[in-house]
Amino acid sequence: MTNSKKPSKRFALISVSDKSGVADFASAIARQGFRLLSTGGTAKALRASGLDVTDVSEHTGFPEMMAGRVKTLHPRIHGGILGRDCDSGVMQEHKIPSIELVVVNLYPFESVTANPDCSLEDAIENIDIGGPAMVRSAAKNHQRVAVITDPEDYSGVEQELADTGQVSAPTRFNLAVKAFAHTARYDSLIAAYLGKQSGPAISELPNICKPVFVRSQTLRYGENPHQQAAFYQVPGAADQGFGVQLQGKELS
Repeated sequence: MTNSKKPSKRFALISVSDKSGVADFASAIARQGFRLLSTGGTAKALRASGLDVTDVSEHTGFPEMMAGRVKTLHPRIHGGILGRDCDSGVMQEHKIPSIELVVVNLYPFESVTANPDCSLEDAIENIDIGGPAMVRSAAKNHQRVAVITDPEDYSGVEQELADTGQVSAPTRFNLAVKAFAHTARYDSLIAAYLGKQSGPAISELPNICKPVFVRSQTLRYGENPHQQAAFYQVPGAADQGFGVQLQGKELS
């Protein structure tokens, strides 16, 4: 990622379900010369914070349609994310500007389906399509694009941009790894949920087992002092841990 001499040509695409901290982050990168592209509720939230935002539909020249299900699936979005130096000719020919920062997290499928009253129709409506496609495109092209899926990473990226005007290669790589983990977990949750709706009878064993565990606590060490260890739980099972530590050293 190079620090452009024409700030208005630096594009960041922001489309998030979890909007915590996004307005402050967007404001910070706008000060670094990024032009903000956004969609729907995210664009509305950014504008409410006084930020200048370009709608994706304006950027692509194509309206959102099908109740918003088709909006970012467009060559001007994915070409901008996936483009490399070798693609400069075709990008100029088709007027596709580079997008060097992608800030995306996905529809809240997990929290929606955690509601016991959630219908299958509601669950399916909360399966994100465009979001994972953008995340994976950006993560694949991490040599040029930084992708953020977790608000916890805003501050580090903001600091690097303030210090050097760009996101470092090691940071882009680590963000890409985290992004692929984000989409993998998301797909696993969907597959597990749908499998329960139409899978085999309880007395039968499934053909594929799709466990998903989330790290809830790191431990001092593993079986031996030189080894690392952590405690993992099933998502949503925070109250099913091994108990509450009353005293003593950090667990190992």
